[in-house]
Amino acid sequence: MRTWIVLLLWACAHQSVNAVALSRGPVRRKTKEIEGRQDKDLLRRSKRGWMWKQFFLQEEYTGTDHQYIGKLHSDMDRGDGTVMYVLAGEGAGTIFVIDATSGDLHATRSLDREEKPYYALRAQAVNKKTGVPLEPETEFIVKLHDINDNEPKFDKEIYTASVPERSHIGTYVTQVTAQDADDEMFGYSAKLAYSISQGHPYFSVEPNTGIIRTALGPSDMDREQREHYQVVIEAKDMAGQKGGLTGSTTVNISLTDVNDNPPRFTQSIYQFSVPELTKVGASVGRIRAVDDDVDRNAEMDYTVVGGDGLDVFDINTDRNTQEGILSVKKPLDYEKKKSYTLQIQVQNTHPDPRFLSMDAKDMATVRVSVEDVDEPPQFEKISYILEVKEDAVVGTVLGSVSAVDPDIRRSPVKYSIDRHTDVDRIFGVYAGNGSIFLQRPLDREEFAWHNISVIATEFRHLDNPEQTSRVPVYIRVLDVNDNPPMLASFYETFVCENAKAGQKIQTISAVDPDEPVGGHRFLFTLAPESSVRANFSVRDNGDNTAGIFTRRSGFGRMHKSTHLVAVVISDGDIPMRSSTGTLTIRVCTCDRDGNMEMCNAEALSSSAGLSTGALVAILLCILILLLIVVLFAALKRQKKKEPLIISKEDVRDNVVSYNDEGGGEEDTQAFDIGALRHPEVMEESKLRRDILPSETLYPPPPLRRTVVASRENADVRDFINQRVQENDGNPTAPPYDSLATYAYEGNGSVAESLSSLGSISSEGEQDYNYLSEWGPRFRKLADMYGGEDSDWDS
Repeated sequence: MRTWIVLLLWACAHQSVNAVALSRGPVRRKTKEIEGRQDKDLLRRSKRGWMWKQFFLQEEYTGTDHQYIGKLHSDMDRGDGTVMYVLAGEGAGTIFVIDATSGDLHATRSLDREEKPYYALRAQAVNKKTGVPLEPETEFIVKLHDINDNEPKFDKEIYTASVPERSHIGTYVTQVTAQDADDEMFGYSAKLAYSISQGHPYFSVEPNTGIIRTALGPSDMDREQREHYQVVIEAKDMAGQKGGLTGSTTVNISLTDVNDNPPRFTQSIYQFSVPELTKVGASVGRIRAVDDDVDRNAEMDYTVVGGDGLDVFDINTDRNTQEGILSVKKPLDYEKKKSYTLQIQVQNTHPDPRFLSMDAKDMATVRVSVEDVDEPPQFEKISYILEVKEDAVVGTVLGSVSAVDPDIRRSPVKYSIDRHTDVDRIFGVYAGNGSIFLQRPLDREEFAWHNISVIATEFRHLDNPEQTSRVPVYIRVLDVNDNPPMLASFYETFVCENAKAGQKIQTISAVDPDEPVGGHRFLFTLAPESSVRANFSVRDNGDNTAGIFTRRSGFGRMHKSTHLVAVVISDGDIPMRSSTGTLTIRVCTCDRDGNMEMCNAEALSSSAGLSTGALVAILLCILILLLIVVLFAALKRQKKKEPLIISKEDVRDNVVSYNDEGGGEEDTQAFDIGALRHPEVMEESKLRRDILPSETLYPPPPLRRTVVASRENADVRDFINQRVQENDGNPTAPPYDSLATYAYEGNGSVAESLSSLGSISSEGEQDYNYLSEWGPRFRKLADMYGGEDSDWDS
């Protein structure tokens, strides 16, 4: 009913606007007289003859004729056809047309308000004949009336939302929004109302806002029973009244998890078995509890809360699988205890007091059986420390180690020393009782500690390295006073010629490799050989040092330039050890302040120059460098020229560089052409060029020559076999395979040899003198072939 009232009011307003006569106002404006042209025409400014308001046009017109908008009329129009109406502006001439005579305005096609809500046009009345405007141009608007032709559209085709499970009724989930392209200011075309068409009874939507809320209580919204919901929301214009257009969207709603389920063991009793040799920290097995919750709410903690294995086993949680990993906390021993019973508790790591009690937990029993394993022997201690004096005789027993078989059998144990830890075999061990004894003398000053490993093996597993145990044994060598003290260094000092009696010239100290318990106490005295008519004295300072003093005044450098003072150093240990050290004192010329000015030549050379050893080393280096230079120069000068191939059997895959262009036609000795002659021509002595000949060259065995009839067509293979036998019997041949090339074509052919050098079947001498008669050019050839036969056969 409301819709029909609106349409009726719109029709009435439209007809009233179209019927309004755009009349000219009754009040005339005063005109001005203007001086102008010669004819003195008077131009008057008259009042506009029409006042147009906006026109209204209904959108989405479906008729076949042009849609009538209204009529334009001017007071200047007397109906005599002299006035013509002209239209301009948006869509003029295309969308909007005007009857030039009557002023009727029409729309040529259907318009869409959502595309463009209004159009601004301009109209003017002009003289039809002259085209002169009768009145100024006036603007007006054609506004489109909206109709409900657009359905609501949501911002998204699919919405995604979530809400915690166990939520109370009315909990906010999400909000959906739709838009309607129709005019909000005209009727209810854009007034929307939301409703839910799918999703009952779990969710509801507010009609005016599109807010979706839960519609059921906590007990009905359980994620473990149903997690995902698909809700369809509709938006209907015309405020949801009948006849309105409808748009819809889908909302996918998921229930998020809350910690409302405690973990539960999948079984009440678990059983495991573990070998007694399992290392501490190793895994025994896994137990599993399940929780219907997910992610953080499904995290759980396992705890050993009771049983006789409370201190022997431990349990931790695998955060990836949420399983309990049972592990060994202390070493196991089958002989002491064969089984354990544990009480395991599981509970959530992050309990939520809104849904679960803090005491929500589950219990399970775990039984662990220990398996017997053949164990290696076990030492009573993890390490042993033994002491022995360095002067102990060979065979002295230092101490003993002890190991037992932990198994019930109590097998006997054999002891041995790992020789990788005692390479010098200083110590030994008795295989039966583990007593360690000395096999070689000791020296504490060389090694104060010895670290060895003793191996214990059961006699029935001597060949099984896995059934052995090792223990480190640290042997400390105790010190005895077996080294005398000595001067700390080689002392060489000087005394001035003008020195006075009792003058201190040097302080000396001593060292001793021994280490007595109370520390060192050295005594310094003059040796008996230096006490007779002594020029110097020794005073012990009591701090393991002593001073050297003069006993007289005045020393003559020319009389005696060097004095040797023997000092006896003894220790205070038992037994007392002593040694004699010699102090060299040179007599030098000094100034009044006691500064040395000049000593004898030996003293100066030893103090300012190089030592004899350094000079000898320098000379040796210089000599070695000279020898290297001479050897390098000799090698550069030596050039070994490779000889030419002297035999056809001595051909290999070698590249020979000659660097020689030859002597031209006159050079007849550049190479031996005898090798190119008949293959049966051999040299009696053949030298190898690819090996170094020995001092005594054994002549090769006599060469055998097989005479083959020229007409019998002998096999070339026989010839090759003959050459192979000759090379095998030749002591000068190399000890490796080499390639020999034979220029031999066989003697059995009727055509004989095709070679121009060996085509004559006879081995007799040939006469080349006839070549001399052919001219000077062949005379040299005759001399070369005719006069060199003796050389080829030599």
